[in-house]
Amino acid sequence: MQNVEPMTPRSTTGRANQKLRTRNAILQAAAELMRTGREVTMLEVAKAALVSEATAYRHFPDLASLLQEALAGQMPTPAEALQDVADSPDPVERIAAATEHLMRTVLAYQGATRAMIAATITRPETATARPGLRFGLIDHALTPLDDTLGATDPAALAQLKRDLGVVVSAEALFCLTDLYQLDPEDAIASAVHTAKTLTRAALHSNDPADGSAAGRR
Repeated sequence: MQNVEPMTPRSTTGRANQKLRTRNAILQAAAELMRTGREVTMLEVAKAALVSEATAYRHFPDLASLLQEALAGQMPTPAEALQDVADSPDPVERIAAATEHLMRTVLAYQGATRAMIAATITRPETATARPGLRFGLIDHALTPLDDTLGATDPAALAQLKRDLGVVVSAEALFCLTDLYQLDPEDAIASAVHTAKTLTRAALHSNDPADGSAAGRR
């Protein structure tokens, strides 16, 4: 019977380092492909990383988890993204900036975004793998309402955020570009218009001077 020499600490460390290098190569390849805006698949990522598709899957269970990790750290924080309206107390102006930022980010990472949406539609349990950039942007954009609408009618503010979550989204953009066949710039303008309209309507419905039922509560 052939004797098998025990693995030495040096060989163990070398193998661990190789695995880490391979993993980082896959992540880097994914990040570079994402920035092109083209379709992203595990096979294309593996080719770019000079590894087999099977190897890529050994490091990442699915494409969504790979893309999530590759995206981490590449996106600005909500405060950074909305720097141009940092001094504005107007939630309508701020939500317009948030909507435009998200839509342009989606266009820049269109292939990866579509891949992640597709993955979460076929496997809803993986939905948490999506970065959910919209939520942080919406929360930050509506910060001026925390002490006004949020204090007087927190349920209304929560409803507004849910409504905006439908509009300030990749799904909304793709609906406008794919189904309505709008030019991307027109699609962005439409989404911004809708987000502003929703926000303005929520403010008016809770304004006592507006005379609405909500304002008379």
